[in-house]
Amino acid sequence: MAGNDIKAATETYNGFVKAATWGTVFCVVVAAIVVGLIAS
Repeated sequence: MAGNDIKAATETYNGFVKAATWGTVFCVVVAAIVVGLIAS
């Protein structure tokens, strides 16, 4: 039973890390576009 809880927690954590990573990439891309628009 404890092993299943650890497995579920690990999957949740991995999903969170993946979402946070994509969110960060998205924010960096949007920031670069905005800076490019302001600079032009």
